[in-house]
Amino acid sequence: MKLKCALFGWTAAVILAVTGGCPAEKPASEAGPDCQVRLMVLDPGHFHAALVQKTMYEEVCPDVYVYAPDGSELQEYLRSIEAFNSRAENPTSWVLNVYKGEDYLEQMLSEKKGNAVVLSGKNSLKTDYIYQSVQAGLNVLADKPMVIVPEKFPLLVDAFETAKKKGVLLYDIMTERYEITTILQKELSAIPEVFGSFEKGSPEEPAVSKESVHHFFKDVAGRPLRRPAWFFDPAQRGDDLADVSTHLVDLIQWECFPQQPIDYRTDIRMLSARRWTTPMTAEQFREITGMESWPEYLRPYVKDDALHVPANGQMDYVIRGLHARVSVRWEYRAPEGAGDMHFSVLRGSRCSLVIRQGPQEQYKPTLYVEARGGNLPAENLRKAVLETLQGRYPGIGLEPIAEGRWKIVIPEQYHVGHEAHFAQVMQNFLGCLKEGRLPEWEVSNMLAKYYTTMEAVKAAGRP
Repeated sequence: MKLKCALFGWTAAVILAVTGGCPAEKPASEAGPDCQVRLMVLDPGHFHAALVQKTMYEEVCPDVYVYAPDGSELQEYLRSIEAFNSRAENPTSWVLNVYKGEDYLEQMLSEKKGNAVVLSGKNSLKTDYIYQSVQAGLNVLADKPMVIVPEKFPLLVDAFETAKKKGVLLYDIMTERYEITTILQKELSAIPEVFGSFEKGSPEEPAVSKESVHHFFKDVAGRPLRRPAWFFDPAQRGDDLADVSTHLVDLIQWECFPQQPIDYRTDIRMLSARRWTTPMTAEQFREITGMESWPEYLRPYVKDDALHVPANGQMDYVIRGLHARVSVRWEYRAPEGAGDMHFSVLRGSRCSLVIRQGPQEQYKPTLYVEARGGNLPAENLRKAVLETLQGRYPGIGLEPIAEGRWKIVIPEQYHVGHEAHFAQVMQNFLGCLKEGRLPEWEVSNMLAKYYTTMEAVKAAGRP
């Protein structure tokens, strides 16, 4: 095992290995010449914090400084890193230096032992963490969402302005941009001979619709995920108009307006939003949290010995003249053989590009091309896939399903899985750090994304 934890209290420092006192194999003084980024992980209360470290990176020092309050969330993070370090295939070699104390934020900001902060934890604290980190001159890679209540949106705007003044980067983790069916959906929508142009749509039939189905119980990195109780409290996590929907809003901007800056003050108009609950039994709550009873902050959502989690939401809005719909649903456990699922439609004048992930697709995301009104010649699609896209994505193919309907055949090598996307996000972030800047459209579109989700929260009313 390659895990060292230095746990500092207010009066003493104690060297402690998580499971048995093994010394670190690679101390900080032996970091290689390419080690330019030193990570600080702040309050890692969500499993995404660990997934960023599932892979090693040449530019990133193996020594990582962790600042957090003591408790089960920190221990879960440490167990995950230990598992990565000790796995048989491609083990990582992270060396964790852990500060445990209630003043963990102040300690991180005063010590500044790294130059990039990874944030993935309690969402109610995240906007303040972001602002204070960039104010201290630190780069930030933050898990979504960056903000969960409209009152904090101005602080997020200030954080981006402060990051620009300080010359540091502020970026969020948008893993879904790296999923292959979404990438090919975007690519095909940019070929006029296939897609035509976007329909404007209507509230009843939006030009673009995206829906995701998530599950409270799941396996992560090969073992059942333990969720903290606060995950089910909208005051601490936010509801899914503020949380998971950020991925879908991001994809709408990224696919429909690629590399184009969106001005949240003029380009977005919220039409309506609503939310509803998913019930969870007391037994399910014990299974997923390990807790024997509901904490007091969840009792307002308990009825008939079931927790009614305000987890689901839908928003309808207009972005640069296109009608868009985002919908997020949560269930307790996925069907056998399934995981989180995604449904997506882009409607063009020649065809609709549709991603389905149901039983018919064996729960694997599958991209279909569906002609509209005979406006898509088969030769146009064949040429686009077999001549244009195959050059970028070798091995993809085209399978006729019915008259005017095709399936894009995608080799298994491209389906790398959700957990692998965190390393892809990190590599992109490291590239931007090397250049010293983010593309301007990324900054404006992050603000547009969180403006959209906060407008939806306002439109739906408080849960």
